[in-house]
Amino acid sequence: MDEAENYMDYDYIIVGGGSAGCALANRLSEKKETKVLLLEAGKSSHPLSRLPVSFAMLVDNPSANWRYRSKPEEGTSNRQIPVPRGKLLGGSSSINGLVYVRGQKLDYDIWAQMGNKGWSFDDVQPFFKKLENYQNDCDEIRGTDGPVKISEVNERNPIYEALFKTVQNMGIPNNKDYNSGDQEGFCYAQSTIFRGLRISAKVAYLDPIKSRTNLSVKTSALVSKIIIKNNSGKGVEVLFKGKKETIFANKEIIVCGGAINSPQILELSGIGNPEVLNKMNISVINELNGVGENLRDHIGVRLVYNVIKPNLSYNERARGVNLIKQAFLYVFKRDGFLALPSAPVLGFLKTRPELSGPDIQIHFIPYRLVLKNGKRSLGKDPGITCTINQSRPESQGSIHISSRNPEDHPVIKFNFLSKSSDRECLVEGVKLIRKIMNSDEIKEYCSEELQHGSNFSSDTDILQFIRDNAESIYHASGTCKMGNDKMAVVDNKLKVHGINNLRVADASIMPTLISGNTNAACMMIGERCADFILNGN
Repeated sequence: MDEAENYMDYDYIIVGGGSAGCALANRLSEKKETKVLLLEAGKSSHPLSRLPVSFAMLVDNPSANWRYRSKPEEGTSNRQIPVPRGKLLGGSSSINGLVYVRGQKLDYDIWAQMGNKGWSFDDVQPFFKKLENYQNDCDEIRGTDGPVKISEVNERNPIYEALFKTVQNMGIPNNKDYNSGDQEGFCYAQSTIFRGLRISAKVAYLDPIKSRTNLSVKTSALVSKIIIKNNSGKGVEVLFKGKKETIFANKEIIVCGGAINSPQILELSGIGNPEVLNKMNISVINELNGVGENLRDHIGVRLVYNVIKPNLSYNERARGVNLIKQAFLYVFKRDGFLALPSAPVLGFLKTRPELSGPDIQIHFIPYRLVLKNGKRSLGKDPGITCTINQSRPESQGSIHISSRNPEDHPVIKFNFLSKSSDRECLVEGVKLIRKIMNSDEIKEYCSEELQHGSNFSSDTDILQFIRDNAESIYHASGTCKMGNDKMAVVDNKLKVHGINNLRVADASIMPTLISGNTNAACMMIGERCADFILNGN
């Protein structure tokens, strides 16, 4: 980006090269006469980002991760909770655990029932299908020729087979395809992995179109504000290599900064709650009290069990001679645990039988995970980690700017566990996992509970353990929510209320959090936004 670009006009400027931004950049630039600029504050890539197991290496790496932290809050024992976000093209899809989940039909039908016409499951299903290139046998509801390659985990570990047998005996179904419309049951994870390599949004949407001359991609370009004149988005102010530059758009600006950065950019631009903006001496251009509010995230609690049979846990495979064997297996066959997602087995379960659908998600991770102050490490002894999170949390927090400096991290307040329904759901989830892990089938492979320990048995004890240990599952959403109520930021076409030629498209627009990992939904939102724009909506 040189000085001449200060005055270069583009048709569309996309702010943020994450899951939604990459999808949007690809689709808008399909029209050769359309000039598109994609701005990403992070780097283009990281040497480890294609390696699936890199999620463990990059989750706290400052070269690939913004390393946000929440404010300490009483409800989570006054701990700072890590909030990893990808600092690369592809955004968090370049560092995530690679698990692919659409969510439940109910999730999107709720959005539509809240007044967001065009966002029911039947409405969004074609866009999921459009993005998918599913490699396994599937029904017509799944896509097989989209840009994002998705495959089911092929590893078969005896512990996994014991889990499937256990839950089947409990009346919980084994689910062949949890993305086919019915989410409930135990299943092997579907992941954005193909032939042993990570398929990030960058890899899927940008790498194949490098030759398009009408698409410009600029990295290390931090947008400091949207330029707004006469209630219309005109351009962006960008910090690039220490210089402040201004770039204009002929048609629209689409903010795709994610749940953390999209509200930050809007507030820095004078869009938001006057009380927040006035504290920072920012002139109010458009009063939208919902900017930065409605923060929702999946909070997860981890139970760890000892594995008593040899060579089943990654704790053993990742050391000494075994690690060398795994490295050779990966290099020559693109196989082994280095080619797997963070959680090879998932469970979508009901804590109460009368529920219409699952209310908890479980990630089964075949190693003993030690997580302390946001830093992950493998435990010395073999184990398996079971992470439980509530699928549709009701607790809401906020994200607001901490200063006028776009490089300063915003203030993140999760307000986790503030709703009794969230607390009760997680406590029941812990009990359900204990029931599964204490079954005869599992006891053949796993022994005692290492964390938190079976001596904590009362609901009060379990809840305190959750408060002391649970953390974000890294699915922040909702901070620029879609709707028409007084706290809505964008309408059902993702247009910012009160400002022309400005949209937001990413996890921040979710009015409620979906039941599962959010990467798939973010790419769908990018596809949906592109469709609105290209069809003049």
